[in-house]
Amino acid sequence: MKHLQDTDATPLAEAFGKTTSLVLGQPFDAARAFYAMAARVGMIENSLLGSARFGHYIHSLEMLALGPWARQV
Repeated sequence: MKHLQDTDATPLAEAFGKTTSLVLGQPFDAARAFYAMAARVGMIENSLLGSARFGHYIHSLEMLALGPWARQV
């Protein structure tokens, strides 16, 4: 019986985790893009503080929703 070669699964697991994180993060990226578009067209006030608050809120929501798969900003 032929023995399987020892393979290092760490890079594969890291790649899978990164891909999962990116795919699950798409709705949060879309929310950031919609916020920026709304600010550009004048639907909401174009403010650095407002943008920072929104970014912090979205990041917190992503951490809450995705847990270990959330991206670190």
